[in-house]
Formats: sequence, structure tokens, C-alpha cells
Amino acid sequence: MAEHTAPEHTASEALFERATRVIPGGVNSPVRSFRSVGGHPYFVARGEGAYVWDADGNRLLDFVQSYGASILGHAHPAVVRAVGEAAARGTTFGAPTEGEVLLAEAICARVAGCEQVRLVSSGTEAAMSAVRVARGFTGRTRIVKFAGCYHGHSDGLLAGGGSGVATLGLPDSAGVPAGAVAETIVAPYNQVPELDERVACVIVEAVAANMGLVAPAPGFLEGLRSACDEVGALLVFDEVITGFRLGEGGASTWSGVRPDLWCFGKVIGGGLPVGAFGGRADVLASLAPSGPVYQAGTLSGNPLATAAGLAVLTTLDAGSYAALSDRVSRFAAELEQVLTAGLTKGGAVDSRGEPLEARVPVAGPLFGLFFVPAGTGRVVSYEGAEASAATGLYAGFFRSMLDRGVALAPGPYEVAFPSMAHGEAELAHTLNVASDAILDTDTDVG
Repeated sequence: MAEHTAPEHTASEALFERATRVIPGGVNSPVRSFRSVGGHPYFVARGEGAYVWDADGNRLLDFVQSYGASILGHAHPAVVRAVGEAAARGTTFGAPTEGEVLLAEAICARVAGCEQVRLVSSGTEAAMSAVRVARGFTGRTRIVKFAGCYHGHSDGLLAGGGSGVATLGLPDSAGVPAGAVAETIVAPYNQVPELDERVACVIVEAVAANMGLVAPAPGFLEGLRSACDEVGALLVFDEVITGFRLGEGGASTWSGVRPDLWCFGKVIGGGLPVGAFGGRADVLASLAPSGPVYQAGTLSGNPLATAAGLAVLTTLDAGSYAALSDRVSRFAAELEQVLTAGLTKGGAVDSRGEPLEARVPVAGPLFGLFFVPAGTGRVVSYEGAEASAATGLYAGFFRSMLDRGVALAPGPYEVAFPSMAHGEAELAHTLNVASDAILDTDTDVG
């Protein structure tokens, strides 16, 4: 195992101490607090391509990439140029701009069946608004979601949430009254639930990316489409993470299943705050000012975000997606072998004394990380993701990687986001680092 010296984080620690005085918990999004992995968060000073530099000057190979928003890598010249040119014309107007039209046209042109979109400022807004439209269009109140799928922090969708809710061990959230989730049904992911005529919509992550990475089982999305059609409910694909991350179109492109509504975010803003919900024109006609469903936002369609998002979408093509997906697929297979070998050498076992192995699932250019009993298959549900997190291995592995200059997401329910800037050299370096890091991870946690 290669010798290494843990880097200094004095400046980051000082910033975190200051932050705790004026920001609740010292962070503006809970998972950033490092609560589930221990220690203090690093504060980023700047980023370029596949790397960020923290406040102490340490360079980190970054697999967070703003949780998928920066698919081209940090500070990509096309995005920086587009934002600079837009800012010079004005940062916000509270009036329509051409940029909104251009980005909406780009989204609709790439996603078959998405006839119209409305731009908002976050993924939470997109999901919340899509559900409101579904209820308004159908005249029904009940919604169905899946355990471990995270659709933002609006009250009705926090039930059974993944991501930071799961990471922090919160049952859902204090401050959410029982009435807010009384019409929310939580079903197991990868199992088609029974629906009735009270259901307005089924909302689902087409690929679950907030409980680690869990792909839809064969027939799952098709089954949801059929079940919704049978009772007249709408099907909503939450692609805030996967939209324009797995390919040029939405999930309907690779799954063959077309929802009634989509939720987008992350990539379509080029790293700036953005969200969008769209789909069938007849459904979206329910929105004000045309229809009775109200939704609004002062900064919706912000000219900086639309310029950045359009720059990203026009830079990407099918070839770039294919090349990155191929790199990540090969890398993930090797990473799984490297980590499993290290776990075996370290004698890692779960709470029942069963030897543990690594699973590194991939979906396009996304990859996840689970620790499972030897010989078991892939994780297919939130229950499996919880069991992996319960081993406690992720925290130690995360810290070992970070000490060696590789930044993963600070929580076992997140996924990794290699960008177009993560080339063969960066992935090979990560494998070398992981080989040492897993051996340096305390495996006596079962």
C-alpha cells in the first residue's frame, strides 16, 4: 500500500466554524455537512474540468460535479463564455427572454413526446409542480411514489425519500404534518403497485439515483405505464438527475416507455439553478395562464441559466455520451474487482458475519457503490441500499479516498458523476487510489 500523508484542511475547518454561526448546521444542503461520513466538509475555492481545489489549495479529483449538474466538467469554456455574455446583457428581468424559448425548444426537440416545458428554478419545484398539474388535470388527489426515490423536499413528496433524507436517518422530516402526506402512497421500487381511480399520478425515478444507483428491473417501467393507463392516472418520470445525463433524450429513448410528464434539472442549467417540467401539451394546458393550475416563479427561465444550459446541450452529442459511458462501464467493472479484493484481504463482514463484496452498478456514465454479502446479486431496492449503508464501510472508504485526493459524494445513498472531463488517465488514477484506500479502510464495522 502506497504511503500517503493526509492533507491539511485548516482553512476549510475555519470556514466551517464561521459558517455554523450564521448558517444552520454550517451548510445550505444537509448532505454537505459530512454528518454521515465524519469530519468537516472541504470548502471549494475553484474548479476546472474533473478537478476542484479546496480553500487550503488541495486539488481533488471530483466525482461529485455538483451532483451531476456539471456534465462537461467544471468551468467549461463554452459555459463560461455563454454565462459571461448573458450576464453582460443583464442577469434577470421578470419578463420573457429569447433564451427561455431556445432552451425549451432544445429540450422538446430531444425528448420524444415532450411537447411543452415550463422552466423553474430547481428540481424540487419541477417535481412539486408536475404533481400539482397531474392533480389538476385528473381531478384526483392521490399520488404514488417509491421508497428510496427522492423528488425534492416539498412536503407531499418527502415520504420514503432517499438521498439526504436517508443519509441523515430522518424518518421523513419534522415540520411535515400528517395531512401533507395523507394522499401519498409509498411502494417498493421495482414492483408495480396496484392502482385505482383515486390516483392522480405515479412519480418515479426512471433510474433510481438517490439510494445509490438502482436500475429499473425489466418490465418495471412498462408495468407502470400499463397500470396508469388502466385507471387513467398520469405517469411522471423524474429525470432531474438522469435527464440528458444518460443520453440526448429522456428515459423514453432507452426504455421505450413514454410518460405523460417529465421533470428535468441539473444538466439543463449548466451548473446554474434550474429545473423544468414538461410533457403532453393537453396536460400542460391546465397551467395558468391558460388553465386553473397555478404555478409561478420570479427567477424561472433565468437568462444566465438558460444560456448555460443551452451551451451544454449544444456541446453534447451522441458520440460524447457513448464515449463517456464506455469509459465508465469499463472503469466500474475494474473498480468492483479492486474493492472486492481489498474487502476480502481485510476480512470485511456484515453484522451476521457474512463476507462482504463490492457492487459498482452503472447506468450510462453514472456509477454507484454498494457493499453486499458475498455471492448476492445486484441491489434492486431501497431495502438493499439500506443494508449496504448499514455496513458502515462507506464512511471509512470515503475518508480514505478523500485523504488521497479523490472526492466522492459524502453519503452512501448518493451516486458518482464522472464528467466528460474524466478521461482514461483520471479513471486509471482513481483505480490506483481505490486499491490503497480500501486496504486502509476499517473493515471491522459489521
